[in-house]
Amino acid sequence: MKSLKKKRRIQVILAATIALGLAAFLIGYGFRDGINLYRAPTQVMEEPPTDGEVFRLGGLVEDGSITRGDGEVISFRVTDGAYTIPVEFTGVLPDLFEEGQGMIGTGEMVGETFVASEILAKHDENYTPREVIDSLKETGVYEEPGS
Repeated sequence: MKSLKKKRRIQVILAATIALGLAAFLIGYGFRDGINLYRAPTQVMEEPPTDGEVFRLGGLVEDGSITRGDGEVISFRVTDGAYTIPVEFTGVLPDLFEEGQGMIGTGEMVGETFVASEILAKHDENYTPREVIDSLKETGVYEEPGS
């Protein structure tokens, strides 16, 4: 009788372990394309992304760099004070997107240009994304608001 209980307990533990492993694998498989790592221009230049790698690029929109092309094509440059990366975006920019402000774009590098599929901008005049502030502080460019 005791060996039957022991055998049943081992079977339950084994089944639970297999189910847990399968669940972890399925979660990892589901997230494989959904995780986009943040990079500042300095990180992109020092460690270039692999071909086709989708990531988030953040920094300040360089003053005087926004140019509007045919239709909805917009080009601008993003900087963290040390390096500058040209960005191309096709679509409608957020209403609060402007030069000298923080932004984060999701996309991939095509040659030397970051081709963005999505652009996020600040909420109000006092907001800059935390990742952008951190990368600007690393390069010594960040100034506290109101300074």
